[in-house]
Amino acid sequence: MADAGDARDAGPADGDAPRRTQGIDDAVRELGAAGRATLQAGRDAGKAFRILLAADISLARSAFGRTLALTGVAIAFGASAWLLLMAALIVGLSRGLGVPWALSLLLTALLSAAVTTAAAWMATRYFEHTRLKATRRQLARLGIGELADFMPDPSSSEAASTAAQAAAAATEAGGEPVKKGLGIDVTPP
Repeated sequence: MADAGDARDAGPADGDAPRRTQGIDDAVRELGAAGRATLQAGRDAGKAFRILLAADISLARSAFGRTLALTGVAIAFGASAWLLLMAALIVGLSRGLGVPWALSLLLTALLSAAVTTAAAWMATRYFEHTRLKATRRQLARLGIGELADFMPDPSSSEAASTAAQAAAAATEAGGEPVKKGLGIDVTPP
């Protein structure tokens, strides 16, 4: 006598085969439709990004031109204001305090030279930030760029242990974990 377990082991009935094939065909069609929809969404996203990038570059170009023009105006008016201030200082020194004209001119020239020197020194300090040193170091660690030849071999355990020891020493000295500018903890695990 056959029980229900034997009927299940016997396999599907002949009427089930077309229904299974039809289910697989529908699943393949749905998968293809989903793939096409994903591809279309990717194209739409790429097109939107391209439009956004073009608009952003156009805005940046326009803003850069206006910034240059207004910087020129600011320099012209700043220079004329400085000259008028120095002229007023010369007149005040010579007439108000009785300082000779030559000495008044010399004092204002020395003041202008001191301001120029300080501004040039600060400009060279800030100009160093344009060299992208941190980015170049990271690229060198990846083996890219002109600094790559000067980086220690990343496979050597000496470089890693030296960095770990330096981080541990800095942590012990300050008591707080060493953190970079974005708050990423760089202490050894």
